[in-house]
Amino acid sequence: MLNTSQGQGQATARVGLIGAKGRMGKSIATELWSLQQAGSGPSLAGLAVRAGDGLIGQPASDALGLAGCDAVSMSTLAALPDGLDVLIDFSSAAALADNLAFAREKQLPILIGTTGLDDQALSAIDAAAADIPVILAANTSLGINLLLDTVARLSATLPADLADIEIVEMHHGGKRDAPSGTALALGEAAAAGRGRSLAEIQKLSREGDTGIRPDGQIGFATLRGGDVAGEHTVIFATAGERIELTHRCTDRAVFARGAVRAAVWLAAKRGQPGRYTMSDVLGLV
Repeated sequence: MLNTSQGQGQATARVGLIGAKGRMGKSIATELWSLQQAGSGPSLAGLAVRAGDGLIGQPASDALGLAGCDAVSMSTLAALPDGLDVLIDFSSAAALADNLAFAREKQLPILIGTTGLDDQALSAIDAAAADIPVILAANTSLGINLLLDTVARLSATLPADLADIEIVEMHHGGKRDAPSGTALALGEAAAAGRGRSLAEIQKLSREGDTGIRPDGQIGFATLRGGDVAGEHTVIFATAGERIELTHRCTDRAVFARGAVRAAVWLAAKRGQPGRYTMSDVLGLV
C-alpha cells in the first residue's frame, strides 16, 4: 500500500541541509522552515555551503529569504551543529566524498539527491551504506517514483521484440548533466523490468547515420530550455500503437516535499545501515 504520510518522528527530526544555496537547497530549506513554523514537521537545524562562500555566517532569513529564521546561519560542512538526526545533500558530485565522510563520522543517515554521479561515486555510496542508512534518489517527487514502479511493470509485460522504449526529458537551461538522473533512473527501471542492465542496452544520444534500431535498445533524447522544472516521457512503441507515460513538474516544491518525507523516514532508520530507496519510503516494496 502506498505510504504518503510524513512518517515517524516527524516532529523531532533535526535536519542538516548540504547545498543550501542551490535551486533544490533553497526549496527544501523553505519547505522545512514552513513545516517548523507550523509545528507539524521536522526542523531546519543546519545549512551548509562550500567553504569560502560569501553567505557563510549569514542567518537564513537574509541568505535565503526565510522570514524569521534567524537562529540558523549558513556554515561550512564541518561547522554544522551537533544534535542532527539526518542529512539532506543536494550539493554537487565533487562534494560527495566529503559529505559521505562527514555522515559516516557523525553516524548520520543521509539522503543524496545529487545527480551526475560516476561509478566511483556510486561505489563510495555503497561503502557508506555499510555504516549508515543511505538513500540515493535522482528524483524525490511522489509522481516520478510511482512512474518508476509503473515503467518497471510495463516493461516486464512488453518484451523487447514487441515494444521499443524511448525516454524523452526536458529541463531548464541551467541543468548541467544530460540525460537527467531521473531519465536514467527511468531507463534503469525499464531495463530491470526486462532483466537487463541499462548499461548494456542504452543509447544516450543519436546523430548522423545510426543504422537500424536494434531490438531491446533503450534510447534517450534530451531537451534544455526556459524554466522547465522537469518533464519526462517514457514511450513504449509497438507496431500500430504506442503508450506514452508522462510526468510534468510544475512546481519545484514537489521535490522538496518528497525530500523532506524521505529524510524523516530515513532519520527513523538511524542505527540501521543500508541502501534504501524512495520505493521503501513510499511502501512500494
